[in-house]
Amino acid sequence: MNSIDYLFENTYALEKDFILGPQEKCSYATLFESSYRLAAYLQKYVGQNNNIILIAQNSLFFVIAYLAIIKSGNTCIPLNPTVEQKNFDFIREKTKCSLGFIAKKGVQKLNVKIDIISEENLELIINGKTTERCEIEKDFDENRVAEIIFTSGSTSTPKGVILTHKNIIANTNSIIQYLELEENDIMLVVLPFFYCYGLSLLHTHLRVGGQLVLNNNFIFLASTINNINKYNCTGFAGVPSHFQILLRKNNLFKNTEFPSLRYVTQAGGKLHNTFIKEFIHSFPNIQFYTMYGQTEATARLSYLPPAKLKEKLGSIGKGIPGVELRVVNSNGDIVSKGEVGEIIAKGDNVMSGYFEDATETNTTLRNGWLYTGDLAKIDDEGYIYLVSRKKEIIKIGGNRLSPKEVEEVVNMIPGVIDTTITAVKDDTFTHALKATIIVSDGAMDLTEEVVKQHCANNLSNFKIPSVIQFETEMKFSATGKKINENELSN
Repeated sequence: MNSIDYLFENTYALEKDFILGPQEKCSYATLFESSYRLAAYLQKYVGQNNNIILIAQNSLFFVIAYLAIIKSGNTCIPLNPTVEQKNFDFIREKTKCSLGFIAKKGVQKLNVKIDIISEENLELIINGKTTERCEIEKDFDENRVAEIIFTSGSTSTPKGVILTHKNIIANTNSIIQYLELEENDIMLVVLPFFYCYGLSLLHTHLRVGGQLVLNNNFIFLASTINNINKYNCTGFAGVPSHFQILLRKNNLFKNTEFPSLRYVTQAGGKLHNTFIKEFIHSFPNIQFYTMYGQTEATARLSYLPPAKLKEKLGSIGKGIPGVELRVVNSNGDIVSKGEVGEIIAKGDNVMSGYFEDATETNTTLRNGWLYTGDLAKIDDEGYIYLVSRKKEIIKIGGNRLSPKEVEEVVNMIPGVIDTTITAVKDDTFTHALKATIIVSDGAMDLTEEVVKQHCANNLSNFKIPSVIQFETEMKFSATGKKINENELSN
């Protein structure tokens, strides 16, 4: 089954809005008609099995184009609207794209060298008298490629993660099951759709008949907070920086009541325990789902049920329905309790490989297992605890440490929004620990001495940062993940 037919299977005729606002609205029936007419146009004039670029902010334009490209039997390549020219050129040449859906609003100016369909062209195509609607294909091969998501890897060259229709269907089914999503769910979307976490929100809510509120201005916290209550949102999804800013930037979020908000989900990196504790203390009636995943797994690999949050604080939980997770040593053997190993995964949501990159594919996919590159421990009940990425381990004076351990301790200090621990060269040209600390408006008087003494009370000497830098603004990417400009490879 084509994954888009699957998403629309029970919802295509609904008159209710799928996109609620605040800038745009669109009903299920209109979205189905528009995307399937565009899909028919693509099949007629472009054919199938072509790679098509999509660049736009979260918008109705993005949603229609995304659904139509995949429905038409072509492959969608969604890119960051701020993509650099060199990366765009690399992706265009590597994938041999000749067509792109590129919005005029909110997109980096590029020399694209391909045919473009913009917002105005899209409207003309959909409303054209000769444009028919694409048919539902029951015998469609689910192993065909649906999309290629480019992600930065261990090198500076972007890697294209190949995701099939089966991958999308499997991950969507699983997420719906464990989040218990239904037609009354309304999600506030601050995550971009070119990011697999953001796309999972689109997929799941379209499938169950839910609704989306698109907010591209998370930086304006008041509008984000207002949107949750204005549209009676039942869900919010974010990466660590979203929750850190909401909880610590000022008191507006914690002083607001959210009567409609049933749950929040957090993925895209480790949110330190101190912030999780702060959230559940402030909002005891809102379910908090800690989740873990990778683009290579179509977004999701594990989750920790809210009922287990206090008991298993710091854990990423267990595999989502349909996914098997193991923590193994360098020989591939399952580690014992408390031993550090690498997380590997198996399931229908795991990618088919990296686009035209056999070396990386063979390194990451081995004997049917996805090797994540994430180091973790497992407890006696099978719950997994992330330790670090393999490449994040820092060596200081012959000692190895995980920066997350030190970050967790510094983040316990009141008024600290975020901490980044890196290795820098000191005056003796050896590595020393540096803490870059983002402080809230009410903690501008925090000193180096206070930070170092707090670390000394909670950490071994070699884990105490010798260089402290205070900042007031958090730097983060378009996906909401924090950017660390000073990190050295170790």
